[in-house]
Amino acid sequence: MLEPKVWQLTAGAVVVGLTLAAGAVAAAGPWDSGQRRAERQWAAVQSRTGGAHHDTAAPGAPDAAPSAPAVLAAVGVPGTAPAGLGKKLGPLLDSPALGRTRTASVVDVATGKELYGKSAGTPMTPASTVKIAIMVAALSALGPDHRIATTVVAARDSRAVTLVGGGDATLDATGLRALADDTARALRDRGVTTVKVGYDVSLYSGPRLHPIGPNDNIAPVTALMSGQGRLDKSTRGPAPRSGDPAGDAADAFAGLLRDRGIKTSAASAPHRPANGSKPVARTYSRPLAALVERALTDSDNDTAEALARQTAIAAGEPASFAGAERAVTARLKKLKLPLGGARFADGSGLDRKDRASAALLTALLARAADPARPELRSVLTGLPVAGFSGTLQSRYADAAPATGLVRAKTGTLTGVNTLAGTVVDTRGRLLAFAFMAGATPAPDAAQAALDRLSAALVP
Repeated sequence: MLEPKVWQLTAGAVVVGLTLAAGAVAAAGPWDSGQRRAERQWAAVQSRTGGAHHDTAAPGAPDAAPSAPAVLAAVGVPGTAPAGLGKKLGPLLDSPALGRTRTASVVDVATGKELYGKSAGTPMTPASTVKIAIMVAALSALGPDHRIATTVVAARDSRAVTLVGGGDATLDATGLRALADDTARALRDRGVTTVKVGYDVSLYSGPRLHPIGPNDNIAPVTALMSGQGRLDKSTRGPAPRSGDPAGDAADAFAGLLRDRGIKTSAASAPHRPANGSKPVARTYSRPLAALVERALTDSDNDTAEALARQTAIAAGEPASFAGAERAVTARLKKLKLPLGGARFADGSGLDRKDRASAALLTALLARAADPARPELRSVLTGLPVAGFSGTLQSRYADAAPATGLVRAKTGTLTGVNTLAGTVVDTRGRLLAFAFMAGATPAPDAAQAALDRLSAALVP
C-alpha cells in the first residue's frame, strides 16, 4: 500500500510536471509531447509491475494503492463531504447556467473516499465523456501496445489487388504512400504492371451512418478511411466529410500506384479478396495507447468509434454499433465498474441514448489510476490540460488558477455539458471528479460554470 506521504509526494510531482510541460504541450501537440513522456515515466514508477510488457514484478515495489476497489465499493453509498468542500461546490453546482439537472462526484483516488456527491449514481447523457468508458474498455480488451493493420492483398496471378480496411481511423496519406510503395515493388518483382484495384470493408457490419446522420463531427463509420474522410486540410475538429471515405481512400491508393508506374485497369470497387490472395503490403496504426490519447485530447469521434469496434472484434462480437455496445458493457462488467443505468449506444458520445453516471466516470478514472492497472494509464495522460491542450485549450479564462492543473474530458451536446477528470488538491491528494448537467440554456455559460467547479478543487 502506498503510504500517504508517498502518494502526496508523487501527486505533487504531477503538478510540477504539468506546469513545466505546459509549453511543450502547446508546442508539440497531444500525441507525444515531453509531458506525455514524463507522465509515462511517472506512471511506470508508480506501477507494481516492471518491464515493457508489465509481466514481471518490480523487486521491492510497494503494494498497489487500494484506489479503484475502494472507490467501486463505495459507489452508491452516500458519502460525507467535508464541510469546506461542500460549501465551495454546492453553490457552484446550483448555478442556473447548469440547467435543471446536475450531478456530481468527487473521490480521493488513493483511498476511495467520496469527498462530495450529488445524485452521483443517477444516469445522465454523458456526451463525449462517455469516451472515457470506451477507452478503458478498449485498453482492457486489447492492451496499450495493440496496433491496427491496413493490408493490401494480391490475387494469385497478381492481376488484382485489394485494400483491406482493418478499422484504423487514423490512416493518412503517409500510410497510403507506404502501402503503395510496397505494393508497387511487389508487383514489379512479379512482372505485373497493370492491376485491378478493389477495397474490402467487410470487417464492419451494421449501419455506416451514425444515428445523428451526416454530420461534420464524424465520418461514415467504416473499416477503411484516409484522413478521416475530411474534405478540407484539417486534422481535428468538425469538417466537411466524404459520403464514401472507403471509396475515396481506395481511389487515392490507386492514384498512388499509377504514380509509381502501375496502371490500374478500372475504378476502385468494394469486394472481398479472391480465394488464395496473399498480403503484399501492410501498415499499422500507432499503438493503442497513443490512439486513446488522441481520442481523449481532441475528442476524436472517428477514433473513438473505431476503438469501440476494436473492442467488439476482440470480444467476438460484430463490429457494429450494437456489437460494440455489448462488448464495451461486458468488458466494464469484468472490471467491476458501477454500470447501473449505463448505456453505450455509440463510441463517440454523439448519441443521446448514451447513459453514464458521475459515479461511473470517477470510478473509471480511479481504475485508470490504479497502480495494478498500468495498461489503462493513457486514459489519464490523454485528458486535456486546462488552458493548454485539446478541448480545454481555450477554456478556464474565468478560472485561471486551474490553468495547467486540471485535466479533464469535456462533453458537449445541445443542452448537455459534462466534465470529468483529475486534479491534485491542497492536501496533495489526487482527486477524480465528474460534473454533469442537462437542459443547460447556453453552452458557453455552462462550460464556464463547469470550469469553476473543477477549479474549486485546485489548491
